[in-house]
Amino acid sequence: MKHIIAALLACISLSAAAAGNISSAPLFAATLFDLDNKSVAFAAYKGKPLIVNFWARWCPPCRVEIPELVAFQTRHKAHGIEVIGVNIESDASPVRDFAKAYDVNYSVLLTRDKGIDLLQALGNSKAGLPYTVVINRQGEIVASKMGAMTRTELEAASETALK
Repeated sequence: MKHIIAALLACISLSAAAAGNISSAPLFAATLFDLDNKSVAFAAYKGKPLIVNFWARWCPPCRVEIPELVAFQTRHKAHGIEVIGVNIESDASPVRDFAKAYDVNYSVLLTRDKGIDLLQALGNSKAGLPYTVVINRQGEIVASKMGAMTRTELEAASETALK
């Protein structure tokens, strides 16, 4: 019963976040940078269901959430949903070392100086971290959450993105 209630609360919180009708256009228009400092047009991810997680190395809740995202990616990569970690820092080298230390198995992109603006454009007016947006195949943000995602919330987000 406890798990059913937690799942329902996760669905309600994710659904309520999506009700704001946030546009994904700023994200898909962005050019970010991979861990080798090569530019990556986020538009390359169009048409894929995504869990896009904004984070930073110095963010304690982000550090707690990353192992959940790693486990989620392991469980769901074959289902077609992809986790993208969007780091708001500028220097790829320490982020690359951090990702290696945490066994990050999903793509990590850096915003450099565009992080705050991008967070705000995606409905995070206070630019707090971590912040996650869930995007379906049509490129629509179907859910978002400020704060660390739990396994239950990630599972609910996956179902929402794959619909």
